[in-house]
Amino acid sequence: MAFRKRKEDFVCEHCNAVVIGDGYTNHCPKCLWSKHVDVDPGDRRAECGGMMEPIDVENFHGDFRIEFVCQTCGFKRPTRVSIGDDFAVVLAIAKKAAEKKEKLLG
Repeated sequence: MAFRKRKEDFVCEHCNAVVIGDGYTNHCPKCLWSKHVDVDPGDRRAECGGMMEPIDVENFHGDFRIEFVCQTCGFKRPTRVSIGDDFAVVLAIAKKAAEKKEKLLG
């Protein structure tokens, strides 16, 4: 299914920030948390509605992507870091993920 652009404003259910959507906004730019509302990007067909925790940051063909995992059902989805995202939070997520991986590898 093709992406559906939806310009929606929302209040972040994780940090309570007021987020002004631009049609591509799918996470809070302050805390980077998201909500599991889509099956395919923009369709709003997911019945779960769980909070999506940002758990990792990866470099994907020169773009940084945030990996999210739903706290309710375990669904995972990456999305690009947006220009308005708090980059200090992006770095903190990347650092936490790297430390976790380092611990696992010994």
